[in-house]
Amino acid sequence: MTANPIAETVRSLMPRARAELTELVAFESVADENVAPRSECEAAANWVADALRAEDFRDVALLDTPDGSQAVYGILPGPAGAPTVLLYAHYDVQPKLDESAWLSPPFELTERDGRWYGRGTADCKGGVILHLLALRALKANGGVPVTVKVIVEGSEEQGTGGLERYAEEHPELLTADAIVIGDAGNFRVGLPTVTATLRGMTMIRVQIDTLEGNLHSGQFGGAAPDALAALIRVLDSLRGPDGSTVIDGLPGDRVWEGLQYPEENFRQDAKVLPGVDLPGGGTVADRIWARPAVTVVGIDCHPVAGATPSIPKTARAQISLRVPPGQDAAEATKLLFAHIENHTPWNARVTMEQVGQGQAFQADTSSPAYASMAEAMEVAYPGQEMQTAGLGGSIPLCNTLASLYPEAEILLIGLSEPEAQIHAPNESVSPEELERLSVAEAHFLLNYARSNQV
Repeated sequence: MTANPIAETVRSLMPRARAELTELVAFESVADENVAPRSECEAAANWVADALRAEDFRDVALLDTPDGSQAVYGILPGPAGAPTVLLYAHYDVQPKLDESAWLSPPFELTERDGRWYGRGTADCKGGVILHLLALRALKANGGVPVTVKVIVEGSEEQGTGGLERYAEEHPELLTADAIVIGDAGNFRVGLPTVTATLRGMTMIRVQIDTLEGNLHSGQFGGAAPDALAALIRVLDSLRGPDGSTVIDGLPGDRVWEGLQYPEENFRQDAKVLPGVDLPGGGTVADRIWARPAVTVVGIDCHPVAGATPSIPKTARAQISLRVPPGQDAAEATKLLFAHIENHTPWNARVTMEQVGQGQAFQADTSSPAYASMAEAMEVAYPGQEMQTAGLGGSIPLCNTLASLYPEAEILLIGLSEPEAQIHAPNESVSPEELERLSVAEAHFLLNYARSNQV
């Protein structure tokens, strides 16, 4: 990294960053009281609020949002006439999932092979630390040249829309000239990347009922309608012979024109087992950035442990559908409901409910903010030109912000590069990426302030 005062300051702050991220990761802040106590989210929110107060933010508040979560807000006034930049991250995390698959405790930051492991290190508690590092570096080198607003969400991973609804009810709160969403990631470690598109998402639960009670499979099997078998038929209908997502009426053949994702790199990043084929057609980039993708994220029925030879009367599944830019998530949900209804066999009773939804997002990469970020990335990553990529995941708040503030320039950066393995066991963050992106964000704020001078 080219020596400069900002970079030197960030480097000197890295031990503090690790200590703070260790504290933040220790909170099991899953925004689902069926998984973790609400007090864990409350403690994480208070930690963030205290950190903002320590950096002289004003009007720091815990915002009670309609889904029951708390978002943390604060404002750091800049020079008169300076533009306003909103910095976003979230403190809630995914559940630990299979704790036995973790090589170190999920809520205890652990260094291994040059990376920091723990749930939320990259997604997105590391994003909170990234923003703090950038601001501290600026304060130590002449001051923050813009007005900064920070919003840290408390239920992003649940997709329940608490912050979106709060922002709609209080549109003046998050007004800004530029918005930096710190919840994306570089295409790979060391390659500076902004994310230009996000797939939208709909999450539904499906239940199939066929019998008044479970039946002996020897006495009734072969004629009695099996709820789990019916559910399997339904789920199988959501994919074509090559594994492509096929939902009646939903286009699935769009092409990604930008940065490509070589299959060998994807296999390594996704840790695909040797000899296992990738599902779907087209390029990897087509499949993960430009086309819909269905995933069965959970099934409720008889567990294998303690299973008995009986026919299940009911079976339930939770389904995630990722929707690319250009497709409306609400319309995709209707098509998904209709598809399941039409493909349920034996006139079985099927009930469905939607449990989450967010629209896809597409940024304007020709905006002045992108030019400012590209210059900043060149400083933080010498010799590397900033790339523009898509992201298969969803950040529903992006569309809410774009709708509320159509003139605002929205950029997506972050620490969730492929090696981070977000949402999976052994999530981790590269401290080098945290350092470089903090330098980049600080220089972006400097560049953006200069670009807005009259």
